Amino acid sequence: MTNLRYYFLGLLTFVGLLGVSAQGMDETITESSILEDTSGYMDDIIDRKAVMEQRVLAYEPIREADIVWQKRIWRVIDTREKMNQPFMEPNRPFFVILKEAAEKGDIKIFGEDNFKKPLKAEELEKMLHRIDTQEVYNPDTYTSELKIVKNDIDFNDIKTYRVKEIWFFDKESSRLNCRILGVAPIKAEIDENTGLVKYEGPMFWIYYPEARKVLAKERVFNDKNDIAPGTWGDVFDGRFFSSYIFKESNVQDIRLTDIYKGEDDGVKLLLESERIKNKLLDFEHDLWVY
Repeated sequence: MTNLRYYFLGLLTFVGLLGVSAQGMDETITESSILEDTSGYMDDIIDRKAVMEQRVLAYEPIREADIVWQKRIWRVIDTREKMNQPFMEPNRPFFVILKEAAEKGDIKIFGEDNFKKPLKAEELEKMLHRIDTQEVYNPDTYTSELKIVKNDIDFNDIKTYRVKEIWFFDKESSRLNCRILGVAPIKAEIDENTGLVKYEGPMFWIYYPEARKVLAKERVFNDKNDIAPGTWGDVFDGRFFSSYIFKESNVQDIRLTDIYKGEDDGVKLLLESERIKNKLLDFEHDLWVY
């Protein structure tokens, strides 16, 4: 009888401990679920962290003595081309990424493509926002009043980007390489009377080797696989964009658009751009022809 009493006492103790453990587990699960709920709902089945946690590989070091040939090239990326559509993705357009990084101070911006004089915050503010006067009707006084309105620049107005790059031959690796130095969004000024483009030019330049750390954390749309989005660092390092050459380094520092200014010279400009591109690619090929 005594042994049976001890048996039931031990059984009750075990069941009580099991209940306490289960209650602790329920409380833990409840607390974690509450923490997750406070962050909102995910528009996905997983919380993607791979892009944010990946490390940016540094450029391979190069010695000056190993560079035996070099050429500076300026390109134009037209976002209206099919391959360049990710630049105008509505959810996260490329211009917004550059604008936010510049406003936060994550990247410096420059007025010229020699990257000598950084622009100040006031200059950036003036470029991104425009102060206009607008006529507003006042229902109380039944009169029209002039009101100062602050308009933000629309990313849809940025149709093209300029890219400055250097092509060079490295004799240590016996390869023709290319490295991007800068990227600039191009804004066109429209004539209010005619609606035609008066002129267009770069808003600002970013130094790409510095901006790689920021762009490597920004996803870019991949139409082949949603689970494997690339980054803007991959786009520029891997050269996954379509462009045409509009300038190469020359003694007069002139652009192809300065040479071909006529209405029918658009085709000639593209043909000259293609000729320069083929000349760059043929340079490496000719080195291996015996």
